[in-house]
Order: sequence, then structure tokens, then C-alpha cells
Amino acid sequence: MPSKQYVYLFAEGNAGMRDVLGGKGAGLAEMARIGLPVPPGLTITTEACNEYNALGQEFPEGLLEQVRTKFAQVEAQVGRKFGDQTNPLLVSVRSGAPISMPGMMDTILNLGLNDETVPALAANTGDERFALDCYRRLIQMFGDVVMGVEHEKFEEVLVGVKEKKGVQLDNELEPEDLRQVIAGYKELIRRETGRDFPQDPQEQLLAAIRAVFGSWNNQRAIVYRRINKIPDNLGTAVNVQTMVFGNMGNDSGTGVAFTRNPSTGERAVYGEYLMNAQGEDVVAGIRTPKQIAALRGEQPEIYRQFMEVCQTLEKHYRDLQDVEFTVEKGRLWMLQTRSGKRTARAAVKVAVDMVEEGLITKKEALMRVHPDQISQLLHRGVDPNAKLEVIATGLPASPGAASGRVVFSADAAEELGNKGEAVILVRTETTPDDIHGIVAAQGVLTSRGGMTSHAAVVARGMGKPCVCGCEPIKIDYGAQVFRVNGLEVRRGDVISIDGATGQVIMGEVPLVEPELGAEFQELLAWADEVKVMDVRANADTPGDAVRARSFGATGIGLCRTEHMFMAQDRLPVVQEMILATTLEDREKALARLLPMQEDDFYGILKAMAGYPVCIRLLDPPLHEFLPNSEELAVEITRLKLTGGNPAEIEAKEKLLRQVRSLAEFNPMLGHRGCRLGLTYPEIYRMQARAIFQAVARLVREGYEVYPEVEIPLVIHVDELAFLRREIDAVAAEVRQAAGVSFHYTVGTMIEVPRACLTASSIAREADFFSFGTNDLTQTTLGFSRDDAEGKFLPDYLEKKIFADNPFAVLDRDGVGKLMQMAVQLGRQAKPNLGLAICGEHGGDPSSIEFCHLVGLDAVSCSPYRVPVARLAAAQAALQHQHGSLVRPAELAQAAS
Repeated sequence: MPSKQYVYLFAEGNAGMRDVLGGKGAGLAEMARIGLPVPPGLTITTEACNEYNALGQEFPEGLLEQVRTKFAQVEAQVGRKFGDQTNPLLVSVRSGAPISMPGMMDTILNLGLNDETVPALAANTGDERFALDCYRRLIQMFGDVVMGVEHEKFEEVLVGVKEKKGVQLDNELEPEDLRQVIAGYKELIRRETGRDFPQDPQEQLLAAIRAVFGSWNNQRAIVYRRINKIPDNLGTAVNVQTMVFGNMGNDSGTGVAFTRNPSTGERAVYGEYLMNAQGEDVVAGIRTPKQIAALRGEQPEIYRQFMEVCQTLEKHYRDLQDVEFTVEKGRLWMLQTRSGKRTARAAVKVAVDMVEEGLITKKEALMRVHPDQISQLLHRGVDPNAKLEVIATGLPASPGAASGRVVFSADAAEELGNKGEAVILVRTETTPDDIHGIVAAQGVLTSRGGMTSHAAVVARGMGKPCVCGCEPIKIDYGAQVFRVNGLEVRRGDVISIDGATGQVIMGEVPLVEPELGAEFQELLAWADEVKVMDVRANADTPGDAVRARSFGATGIGLCRTEHMFMAQDRLPVVQEMILATTLEDREKALARLLPMQEDDFYGILKAMAGYPVCIRLLDPPLHEFLPNSEELAVEITRLKLTGGNPAEIEAKEKLLRQVRSLAEFNPMLGHRGCRLGLTYPEIYRMQARAIFQAVARLVREGYEVYPEVEIPLVIHVDELAFLRREIDAVAAEVRQAAGVSFHYTVGTMIEVPRACLTASSIAREADFFSFGTNDLTQTTLGFSRDDAEGKFLPDYLEKKIFADNPFAVLDRDGVGKLMQMAVQLGRQAKPNLGLAICGEHGGDPSSIEFCHLVGLDAVSCSPYRVPVARLAAAQAALQHQHGSLVRPAELAQAAS
């Protein structure tokens, strides 16, 4: 039986083999296939990586033989031998996962160099300095990636030689200086590891392959996958490629570019390059590079060729491409192409522009933008009218603006960020090891690096503001300070950064809401054409309703009346109502609340005229509106000890007794929701009267309004039947008194398992169901959300018991099955039953997809998530055009 194929030459692959060859390998193979200049090489598959790790870091059987066979074919292609002392072949070893993870795994360049092949390289190129520079780079990368010696320690050796020589730049070092660096690097490795840098090229190659396979499970890669929800079982491919050199003199160089601007989406090649440099110099931010447009003046023919290649790649892939290239002695080589990471603004503009250019269809454009990117478009910017103390300007690497306290390490950013403090991470340059700090920070500022540096790429991907290459600032890590133009900014000082302009500003700045461009509106208009579900908003005030409409909401799916009771002018009246000991006293307080509630509902219904407004009657336990019992007890003790007024003490003691009498051991499952309405029906009657009187006023004024009255926490059909009779009676009274007719519906929030199980009976009394998945998740899982998220849920996620936080992403296997049952049973009893969701899941793309699959009519989310939900609903409709979920046998049996 033939063994598995673990190794492919570039000529044997294509773009469709991404899962096997990884993104980089598939891109190299496809570029070679369409005739672009690609240095020959081979790719070791992702399957080999997974088997290597499964075997306890051992190569699978047959892999090494395949590597040797294919590598010999690469040697034949280029006419050079690996390790040859007269004409040596040098290679790079790079990672490449199926899903792009820029900078998260390892790369090693110049493999094959040793004390004996360096003179051969020098002789063949006529450039001893170049050969020695390649060698010191290999030792540094190999020592760091394979042998575990910290990168900074190599930098200390290099800086020491430069200071001794009296130069600033690496390329100012002479051959003799580089020999000192190489000797220092070797001694460093020997001192740190107890081993010598390996001189055998084959040993170098196998160790590098092992290191790349191992880097799939390094900490930064694990964190990146968790943040971006990339599966852990994909593995990384290894690309072994013939070296081409950008550091062979001033007719050589290296660069990174995007076929369109990844920040704005502008249709122009956008990138950076360095002459006489290797690729790591650009992406690592070690030297601040030049803009790609300057290449036209330095190398006009190379510039022309490169523009043609970019155009070819974009037309071929029909997407914005992220490319790496090297120029060796005036010849252009392409080293990578992949779908370019871009900001939300760029993603939208590129998608819409490519439709107009005829490259893609509207449906393809809708699938090109991730719904969560839409929320990034809603980032705030610096108020243009604010007076700013601009202390420096760098490159505008990722849009948005942020203020925070200065920190100089990723660990400090994480520590303070986890405590809820806003921080700005300030670094000379970031590395992949800083990712946890970037996650925790509000924004990132670096003194070196360009628009394609690690900090820029990662910040753009996360939607965080970033300013890179801000060379005027000089960072002193030891003193925890940066200096700029005579100003000292210390750790803990507040600064602001504007990722749209590159400005660094002293102090906190006022921010303004974003303006959404024409492309944004056009893309969402296309989404509205294809989505099946309505998108509503959770809104409790007229201002929220207006904002929701501006984002495209077609109704309010949840208006929480308890939020209205918390206003300072009415809280005393609410407390008076709660503490009343007789029905008469309670109704007096409710009479005072009635006009306040009526005005609330009038404003919201008016703001959403023409669209449905779902108003949930009072839900939380009454004690939530009362003072905290512990604080009251402390206050009473203080008054007693300080000779306080006896009458005041007596009143507070009476209040404390009432507060304690209303306290519950488990308020979430206690006297709340419709249980309050059953015990105190006068509360729900007052709220219903306020709703219908507001409706009557608006109808008289000529507005079309569609109120939906929602009863929370129903577990039994008779609860809903009783309260519906109360509401219908109030509606009849208001209609008669006002002399107007109006339409309304009554439904319930489905938020406990029993409601799902008995949905067929509950549906007989309901015009609609709205799934309250926050509570439904708590009651299904038996989790208290606050306790779970604060204590043990992170362990469940880390141990992969749950793939996602079930309070953020709907638990399809548990909560989802209950929802599906409720939908099927409810619709069986009442085919025209309205179905919606109004928990936080209503703004989550995965949860929205599930809602589409089970046949809901609408989702509801916070106003700022409405654009996200519109796109997610459209994508769900496009991905599942042939029906919804198949009903499981047990649900079919239950329905019958």
C-alpha cells in the first residue's frame, strides 16, 4: 500500500489545496501555476504537522524520505546543492496554516550556511559582507526559534558591536565587524544552551521543520486561535523555499504590499519596501521602510513588473491580496500571496467596489465582510473641534481613537486591562509574544515599524487603533518613560492616539461617533434584499429608538420597562409603591407613576412609528428597586453611634425590615416576571394602561403604531391567560374612554425550559413568542451568569468543554434544541405565531444563523449591533437557501 503523500513541490499544488498545503503553500503553488516568478520549493502538509504532534513530536513514517526525494528535485531545478562548499543552495523554512495567522508561528531564513559554505557564498556573489550578514541572520533566527535563546540577547550583541564601531545601522557594519557579531552570537548560544550552533545543513533543516511544527502550539499561536476562533486541529504546513536575497546591495530589496489600501480600501497598491534588506526587516519593524510608490524612482522597471503582478493576482483571486516580494540583483521574485487582512472600512469598500468593477457579485460581496467587522466601523474618532496637545505623529496604522494610561509591557497591559483600566501599550515594536497585551489594551503605539509591521496587522485585525513608526518618541524601558521633544511621559500618564491620523496626543481627548459611508449603506441595502428575518433593536428610551432606526432597525424587539423605573425622579415613587402595605396605598403610588410611564411609551412608540414595539412588562424582583440592606444596616449603626435623629433611625429600621422581608435566596428564580403580575395585578394594569393611553394619543395624532405587550417568565398557559384577560380589559377601557380604535398583540418571553416543553399550550394564548436566551441559557445550563463568568466559565473554555461562552454564542446543542422544540410546537398550535429572539444572542452572527435555521421571524439586539445583525441575517440566508434544520426524530415525536 503506497504511503501518504506528505510533501508536494510547488509545481504539484494549486489554490484549491489550502487545507493540505496551508495558505502560504497554496498561494505559492498557484502563483507558480499561473506563471509568476516564484523561487522553487516544496511544502510539507498540515496533516504531517498534526501527525507529528500526535506522535509526541516524532516525524510520521515516510516523511523524511519524501522530504529528501522532493528536496533533490528542488536542487536539480536550481542547479545548486544544499551544503555544497562551492555552490551552496540556501533555503528558508516558513509556516503556513490554512487560515492566515500572521506572525504567530516561526520563520527561519538562510538555512544551509555554516563556516564552510559562507566563503563559497561570498565568492559566488563577490560580496563577503553580504555572505556574513546572511550568516549572522541565520544564527540569530535559528538560535531564537530552534534553540530558545531570547531575541533581545542577540540584539544586545549586535548593538554592542555597532556602538564599538560608532555606527547606527546594521548595513554600516564591515565584514570584520560582522565576524565579531557572528562570534558573539555563537558564544551566546553556547553559554545559554550548552550546545554549539549546528554546522550540518541537514541537521539545521530538520530542526527548523520541527520548530515550525512545534510553533503551532506556542502560546502566542494558541492565544491567536482562541481570539479568532480558529480550530486547533488544522495544523500548519511547512514551506521550504529556495532563498532569494534582498540584501545583496542597492539593486536588491524586499517588501510587503497590498493590492489595495488595507486601511481605507482605496484602489491603489499600498505597501512598503527596503533596499538592501531581507524580508524580516520589513515585517518586524527593525527599520522603518519606504512607501512602495518610491520604488518607481529607484527601480522603475521592477516597479512596472510589480504593478503588473499585483493586477494579475487581484484579477485571478478576485480579492485584495497581501503579497511579499524580493528583488535580487534587479530581478523580481514573488514569495507569498494571500487574502489580505483589512480593516472593516476597507473590507466594505473593497467588496462594494469589486461589485462595481464586475469582479464579484453582490452575493459574493455580502460574504466577503464578516459581520463583526461591521461593528468596527462604528468606532469613535477624535472630535475635530477639540483642542489637542499633539506631542508626536507616526503612521496611521489602524483606524479609531483611544485614550488610556501608558504601559510599556504586554504583561502590564494585561494586568491593568483585566482590572478594567484603559491602557495604551507603548513599545519600540511589538512581537507576536505581545499579543495578550494588545488584546487587553485600548490601542497600540510603536516607535518603529511601518504599516505592515506586526503591531499594525494585528491591531487592524482586532479593530483597535494603532499608530506605528512614531520615531520622535524615545522609549526607556528601564525608567518606564518615553521622551519626545523635551517632554517626559511616564507609565500611568494618560495619552490618546488617533489611528486615522497617526497623532499622539497628551491627555484624554473627546471622541465623536463615526459617520458611515456610502459603501456601508449600500452593502447593508444589499443585505436587506436577501435576508429573511427582520432585525429589531433592544431600546428603552426614545433616543435609543432613534439611534436604532438610524442603523436600520425595523422595530423594537425588547423595551425593558424596569429601566424606566430607575430614574432618580421616579425611584422614590417606585419605592413608595413597593413598600405600600395596602392595595389603596399601592394604587396611589401607581397613579403617580402612570403619567411618567405613559410619556415613556409615547416617546418610544412615536420614534418607531410604523414599526412594531415590543414592551416587556415589569420583570425584576421588587427588592432591586430598594436600598441595599447591608448599606442600610451600616447607616443605621453610624446614626446610632453619632447620636443621630431618633425619628430618622426608626424610619430607617422600618425600611430595613421591609427590605429584608422582600429579600430572596435566589432572586433570579424568585418573585419576578409574571409572578409579580399575578401577585400584584395592579402593577401590570397600570403599565398596560400607560401603553394604551400613549397609543391612543398617537393614533389621534395620525401616527401608525404597533404595540406588542410582552409577559415575562411564563411557565404555564394559565399564567398567560390570566394576565392577558387583565390586559385586554384595560385596552377595552382605554378604547372606550379615548374614543379611538387601535391594534395590539400580546405574547410572552420564552426563557425557561418548561415554557419550551409546553409551547403548544402556551401558544393558544399568545400572539408571539420572544426567546429571552439570557435567562433561557441560565435555566437550561443551571448557571448563574454572573457567578459562572466570574469564576468557572473561563476554565470550561480553556479546557474546551465549551467552544464559546454560551452567554455570548448560543448553545445549539442544549438551549438551541429547546428553542427548536418551542418553535415547532408553537407553530403547530398556531401557524401564524410570531417568533423572535431578544437576548444578547440576537446580535451574535453564529446565533443569528441558528435563528434563521429554526425559522424565527426576527432577531433583536442592541442598537450598535443592528448593522451586524443585518449582515449576519443576509449571510445566513445565502448560506442556507435550501431550507432550515431537519427536525430530529424525538422532536417530531414530541410534536405529535
